[in-house]
Order: sequence, then C-alpha cells, then structure tokens
Amino acid sequence: MGQKTKTKQSFDAIISGGGMIGLPLAIGLSRCGMKVAVIDAATPKTQLDKTFDGRSSAIAYASYLMLDAIGLWQHAAKFAQPINDIHVSDAGTFVFVHFETGDHDHNPMGFMVENRHIRLSLEECLKETKGVTRFAPNKIKTHKKSAGGVSVTLEDGPALSAPLLIAAEGRFSSLRKSAGIGVTNWSYKQSGIVATIEHEHPHLGIAHELFFGDGPFAILPLQGNRSSLVWALKDDYADLVKDFSDAAFEREISERVGGFLGKVKVTGPRWVFPLSLQMPDSIIGERLVLTGDAAHGIHPIAGQGLNLGFRDIAALIEVLNSAKSKGEDLGGVQVLERYERWRRTDNLVLATVTDGLTKLFSNDLKAVKAARTFGLGVVQKTPKAKKFFVDHARGTFGKLPVLLKGELPRN
Repeated sequence: MGQKTKTKQSFDAIISGGGMIGLPLAIGLSRCGMKVAVIDAATPKTQLDKTFDGRSSAIAYASYLMLDAIGLWQHAAKFAQPINDIHVSDAGTFVFVHFETGDHDHNPMGFMVENRHIRLSLEECLKETKGVTRFAPNKIKTHKKSAGGVSVTLEDGPALSAPLLIAAEGRFSSLRKSAGIGVTNWSYKQSGIVATIEHEHPHLGIAHELFFGDGPFAILPLQGNRSSLVWALKDDYADLVKDFSDAAFEREISERVGGFLGKVKVTGPRWVFPLSLQMPDSIIGERLVLTGDAAHGIHPIAGQGLNLGFRDIAALIEVLNSAKSKGEDLGGVQVLERYERWRRTDNLVLATVTDGLTKLFSNDLKAVKAARTFGLGVVQKTPKAKKFFVDHARGTFGKLPVLLKGELPRN
C-alpha cells in the first residue's frame, strides 16, 4: 500500500475508487487469486473520521452473505444491528405493512451498519488480504487503452498496467466521462437529511418507513437505543430545515418519529444530500467496467443503493473469475458483455421501481393517497405479495451470483 517506486507494476485489474464498493471488490477479486490495484483520491485515515460520513447503510441478507464469504463480516459483525422487521406505513392513516423475518425464515432481513464502521472493517480486512495494492491518496493522471490492455500513470507513484480498468468512483465518475458514456438523470427536487437519534425505548430491530406528502421518513435501527434517520424533503423546505437550530430540528424530528420510541434526542451532526436518479447509457466501455454509483444512482426510498453496488461486485467477480480460469482476456469485449447482460436489467428494474415509489409516495393528492393506502392494505393481507417484497429487501431474488449465496466462485 502507498507504493512510491517508479517501477512499472502489472495487475489483473485496476480499480479507481477505494470506498465501500472499490475495496470490497478488490478484496473479493484477491480471494479468487487475482492481483488488484486500488487507486483512491482520499486519505484512508480521513475516511474513518466521524465527520467524514454520518450515514448508515442497510446491508441486505444476500449482501451479508457475500461480505462474510470474502472475510469482511468477521470485522463488521460487532458493529451490526440485525433488521428483524420492516414496518411501512402512510402517515395519517392506520394502514401499514408488516414485513417480518417469519414471512421467509428465521434469518434477519439484513443488518444496519454505520458507514464509518464499514470503512473501519474494510481497513482491518485489507490488512489480512494479499494481492491488493492500494495507492492512496493518489489519482490517475493519464490512462491509455490498447488491444493489449490499459496503461495508467499516477500523479505520484509507478506506472500500472492491467487488462481491465474498473470505475468505482461514485456518481461523478471521471473514467465514465472520459470514456464518453452518456448519462440520463433527473432530480427529484428533494434532499435527504441524515441524522442519528438516541431514544428512550428499544427499537426491537424494527425498521420503519413512514410516508409523508413531502417524502419518505425512515427510522433505521442501530446498536443500542439508537436509530439512523433518513428524511427526504422537498428542496425548498430542506433548505430551511438544514439551518434549524438544534432545538428546533429536534422538535421537528420528535414530531415525525412519534411517541413509540419515547423521548428522542438528536446526537452528532446532520448531513444533507441532493436526491436524484442517474443511469448511464452503458455500464461497460473499452476495457472499462462501471460499478456502484458510477453505474447507477437511485433514490434511497428502498434502502437498496449500496446493495445494488454489492450485486455489481458479486456478478463482476464471478464473470472475471470464470474468464481467468478459461484463459480469456479479462478486458475483452465478450467478457465485459457478460457482466453487462447480467447487471443491466437488474439496475434498470430497481431504478424504475424506486422512481415509481418515490412519485407515488411523495405527494398529498387525495386520489393517489387513497390508492396507495388501498395498495398497502392489499399487500398486508396477501402472503405471496409480502414474500415478494421480503425477497427483494433481502436481496435473494433473481439469478444470483454465488457470492450472494455465501460462496466464493470456483475456478
């Protein structure tokens, strides 16, 4: 890590981006015997600070199986809060849907983990991982593609080469832009306000999704008597709320949460993020693959953004492992098209579903509210419908890569 020599180094893949997608991908590839370089602009220690990222992430059950298979979960388990139930309700009505683990099996729906703890676990796992070389803080200065592979020069460090370049840089991916891959996007004219609360009564491992006319309000269980809040608001109101005094903000939060958790207190800072949908025209290019938010950006209404990225990771590792065992060019068109075929539909379907849910549940029109209230009631009374949604929440639907079943790909 942090290599400074000028000797050219060769790898099976070069990953641009060392966050919560880039590092698990690198670790997973290394578990399959591949040599990987990770280039990250951020200083690793900075990303572990409490003020770097105050969000928490829902880790679907299938994603947990993958993280366990690559050796990460043994470090993250001590920070994880199981999600046993999910309650979905329309504010102002008595109708709600109760998705519980008993609808499927006795395993949890997933886990809540604070992002800083995921990053800390990645650092611990990386110390035990052979085959991953990290260059951080560093950036790609230039890269050239040819029939033989990709050559990369860094702002500081050696020249690198590999058959494949992987973008795990987030929504504003520079590699995607340099490849000329267009993007379709639109703003929801909403912002997500994120905060952590302490509360008097235990949450019992229940995640709550409340729908108000101005957007969804999620109460997500963390360890102890704490929960993470994700509050989607129209931009004009979000601009006001983000400047509230601590006391005013806490009053507003307490009113939204209601009384079932007892007295609540906001702890730590709050963060505000613009909400939008973003889908690139393609998730592959010449010797280039897009993963994570570089490949898709969706509304957090279903808490599936990070899990969609983990599904990218699992599929890409399986495709590249198979290709390497057959002696194929890891950056070849046929190999990359297998990844795109596997992931494209899943990405589009979840983007469409979250977009539809956002539009359905982010308004106060009487006819629409009546329709969604009726729909929630139908789902609550229909076991097959509930199982469908539980499978999606757990990430156990569709054609799954073996990593999402808890197994490393075989050669």
